[in-house]
Amino acid sequence: MNSFADTRRTQSDRFTTVRPLLDRLLALNRPLTVLGVVMLITFLATSVGIFMDPRIITGVPAWVKPAKFAISISVYAFTFAWLLGFVEGYPRLVRLIANVTVASISVEMVAIITQAARGTTSHFNVSTPFDCFVWVSMGAFIVLVWTMNLLLAILLIRQRIIDRAFAWSLRLGVLISSVGMAAAFLMVRPTSAQVAAIAAGYGKGIAGAHTVGVADGGPGLPFLGWSMVGGDLRVRHFIGLHALQVLPFLGWLLSRRKGVLVFRSAVDRLALVWSSGLAYLGLVALVVWQALRGQPLIRPDATTIIAGAALAIGVAVSIAITVAHVWNRNRKARALASAVRILAD
Repeated sequence: MNSFADTRRTQSDRFTTVRPLLDRLLALNRPLTVLGVVMLITFLATSVGIFMDPRIITGVPAWVKPAKFAISISVYAFTFAWLLGFVEGYPRLVRLIANVTVASISVEMVAIITQAARGTTSHFNVSTPFDCFVWVSMGAFIVLVWTMNLLLAILLIRQRIIDRAFAWSLRLGVLISSVGMAAAFLMVRPTSAQVAAIAAGYGKGIAGAHTVGVADGGPGLPFLGWSMVGGDLRVRHFIGLHALQVLPFLGWLLSRRKGVLVFRSAVDRLALVWSSGLAYLGLVALVVWQALRGQPLIRPDATTIIAGAALAIGVAVSIAITVAHVWNRNRKARALASAVRILAD
């Protein structure tokens, strides 16, 4: 059982527990928290490597990819530990999910660091038997990570959480992150050019790509590396994965009955969470559609702009309807209270 099992606070109040954050995460799940800390240290070490090692791999410094993965894994591990803390009644399954996730991600990170140290690519690299083994192993273990993420979503759906809006912000966040992670499956398919090159016997030993319409390694956004000249499936992966943080934070914010966001009705808060979740899922679909058309994120065409505007308008209308409903109900309640006071006088 986690350290919050016996508390009388609601689940959404865990965000504001006064205990130090690291102590809370260690109490919730030590393996994932240790992994998060180790990845922070790895990020610092690989960041130094970016400036110290002059080698270039696919157009960027050799240690950029390990640094990006290290900071991403750290955030994921801390968030995953926190989310697992809401699952009660399945202690063995929680340990299994955590341990499989930690082991799988550790293998993934060791592979990435090993290939960076060798001065070659880790992803899509099938140029030698060893490189092929590394790449296939990475693929197998990342499927395990995705499976554990999906299993967490199922457990959260089954879990009884008092605040329904907050509960669905957790569930939708994990489900949408699973959709974002699934973008990796689109990247592993060899491109038509790669298939033709391999069939002709002069392929470069690369099967799969991050980009669409152009070869990997071209001009990209600083550090992120997202292509500036073609479509890039990493955008969907990034945006989708961070639903783990964005939607639960929104659910927690809506659960606070003070400030500008005053939604005392559970139904209103739930409606806003669902509207936001569907909007976020729409955004993920939009960026993957844009990428599959070979279009850079920063250079949308008119069709993409129109689709994005339609999505934004739909979200705005949905939120406006909910806010108007809340305002109208509150106005009627104030009028009724005023009439009662007049009659009482």
